[in-house]
This record gives sequence, structure tokens and C-alpha cells, in this order.
Amino acid sequence: MTTIVDGIDEAGFGPVLGPMVVTAIVYQMPLDLLGVSMWEALAGAVCRKPSAKRRGMIAVGDSKKLYSGLRGGGGLEHLERGVLSMLAATGQRPATLEALLAAVSPGTADKARACPWYQGLDLPLPRDITAAGLALDCNSIQARLARAGIKPLAMRSEILLESEFNRLVTAGDNKSALLFDVSCRLLEHVWRKMPRTQHSHIFVDHQGGRVHYREGLMRVFDGCQFKINDESETRSSYTLLDADRTLEIEFLVQAEDRHLPVALASMLSKYVRELFMGVYNKYWATHLPDLAPTAGYYTDGRRFFAQIQPVIQTLGLDAASLYRCR
Repeated sequence: MTTIVDGIDEAGFGPVLGPMVVTAIVYQMPLDLLGVSMWEALAGAVCRKPSAKRRGMIAVGDSKKLYSGLRGGGGLEHLERGVLSMLAATGQRPATLEALLAAVSPGTADKARACPWYQGLDLPLPRDITAAGLALDCNSIQARLARAGIKPLAMRSEILLESEFNRLVTAGDNKSALLFDVSCRLLEHVWRKMPRTQHSHIFVDHQGGRVHYREGLMRVFDGCQFKINDESETRSSYTLLDADRTLEIEFLVQAEDRHLPVALASMLSKYVRELFMGVYNKYWATHLPDLAPTAGYYTDGRRFFAQIQPVIQTLGLDAASLYRCR
């Protein structure tokens, strides 16, 4: 017997520039592996953190710890190794950012093309690792997945560009509500794809200080029976029953440290966002060559936005499509 295990996490919730990305990673695995750490099940191919002693192993962990940001070259190395090698196990080997978007977020590329600052979607991949190295990683992870009987089913991202983010936040209550709504899109996607007789587990990184998720989940899973297993500051757990399907959903503090699918969802979200920010910074540098790049977070994002104001006015761009309102 098999079960479905899904992890959901985000990147870009806090910045004022660039997209917010929420990702679901879905695996099918033998039921007897359900209580086993996937890091343990895939031991020999993956590890939790990079190490000089384990250079051949692929680090899968909290994306914030694996990404070195704007501090120097090679910042994307560990994100790329994990994301692109696991994506290859689903049959996808994107050679550009546009191809990556087609694989994980259909329709996003068309929306991005409407923004002058996101025209560089032909950005070649990988960025910070070699094709030869990636090929070795792909072989390693696919062999270990096969031995464990684990099959990656989907890597799916919801990407909100600035204008859509502003529209949805303005129409709703707040950013936290928006994050939950976008996460629910992914939950619904997994539910639709789930076999009718399948038992599934979904792990989601805890969303701020929120404790109660039942009412929101009931709107997504209309007609299901709900059971509250736990609602606390560190764990909110629910069981959903629908005819011959059972779904366990857990919202966990630091879920990326406890479940590999959540960690990988964090990595794909971060990878996509940073590729977008690379394209974004390159566009503005063509107009202001001395402009320091930005990661888009509040203080530096405000600095960057102030410095590009003359270009925005000269080109007649819509400032509301560039700066996130909350």
C-alpha cells in the first residue's frame, strides 16, 4: 500500500519588491515509510545541510540557510542542486527560467511578460552549478528514490507578482489571510489529483501566529467531515474524511526542519523568487548602472524603490505594479 505526502511552504511573504511564491511538493511512498524521516529514507543521496565531508550529497533544508544571497557568487548552488535534481525525477529538466515556470507554475510566464522588469525569462539554467554536476546529482537522487520506492508526483508553485499581490491584499483582510488563501489553492490542487482510495498527509509551515485553520479549510474541502486533532501555538492538526479518502493536514512551526517535502517546497519557492529578483535587478541596472542590487526586503527595498523613481517617471511605468502595498 502507498500514501501521498505533501509539503507546502513559501518565500517572499515579507518583502516589498518582487513576487511571493508558495509551493507544494507531492510524493507517493510506501505506507510503511510514513513514520520514517525522508532524510533517513533517502540517506546517501541527501543530507540536511551542506558539508565538505559530504560534497556528493544534496542538501535539502531550510532555504534561508542554504542561500547565501547577494554576498557573493554561488549563492544559488544548494538551492539549484536540490530543486533541479528533484525536478528531473518528475521528468522535467528546464534549461531556462521560462521553462522552469512552465513546469511548476503554468501561466506565470505570460503574466510576467506584461512587466518590463521581468522580460528576461530566457535566463539560462542552471546558474551556479555545472550541467555535469547536475547530471550526477540527478542520477544519485533518482537511484535512491527508486530504491526507497518513493515517487515524486508534483512540484507546483503559486507565484503572485506585485500587481496581483496588491490586488488580492486590498480585496481581502490582510497578508496572512492572503498567504492562507494561496496555500489553499495548492491544497485543493493536491486534493483534486489525489486517487479516490488514497490516504494522504499534508504538512504546511505554520503561518504566523495563526492557530485555528478549520473554518478556512472547510471552505476548500466542502462536504468533508472534519476532526480537530490539535490546535496549539506549535501544531494545528486536522483529519478530513470524504467517502473513501482520508486527508491529514498539519500546520507546524519549523515544518521545514521536520519534513523533507516542506524543506524542498521552501527551496523551490526561494529559488524561483531569487531568479525573478536576478532578472529584476538586471533590468534596473541597464538604466542605472551604479544601482546596488536588492533582495526586496523592507528597508533595502524602500532604498531601491526611491532610487529608481526617476526611471519609473521617465518610462511612464505604473509604480503600483512595482511596490507591494503591505
